[in-house]
Amino acid sequence: MSRRATVVVARNFERNLESISEFLDESDRAASLAALLDELFDVVVARLSRFPRIGADFLARQPASVEGVARWTALRERLGADCHLRQYLTEEYLYLYALRADVVSLLAIKHHRQLSFDLKENWAGRAPPAPRGATTSELPAKRAPRRRKKR
Repeated sequence: MSRRATVVVARNFERNLESISEFLDESDRAASLAALLDELFDVVVARLSRFPRIGADFLARQPASVEGVARWTALRERLGADCHLRQYLTEEYLYLYALRADVVSLLAIKHHRQLSFDLKENWAGRAPPAPRGATTSELPAKRAPRRRKKR
């Protein structure tokens, strides 16, 4: 029988759980949080303990931007050859974890709705900026589809 990995939780992961608790809709917060904790301990920890490489390699795809490549390279160097950064997806959550030897470190968790852009917060009631060099009045209006003339 193969040896099981030890699963540990980073402080950032704990902060993410608190953030998710605040993010969840107040009407069903308790039930949603209970379901998350059940999934975390009964499913995710059990699977990662038994199959620590079950998640996708987070660094498998090299970014295309210069800034992205610089950060990607720095992160790879910082992790070292013996540490693997992986992501595990469930129906509603994304888990980021590091795998070194037989230790799985849960680093971060996000609800799938937290992965979108928070435009409301960023723009704080203001309209988003127009594309460079354009004013709002210069933006093209949506056109009706053209009808072809019969010949």
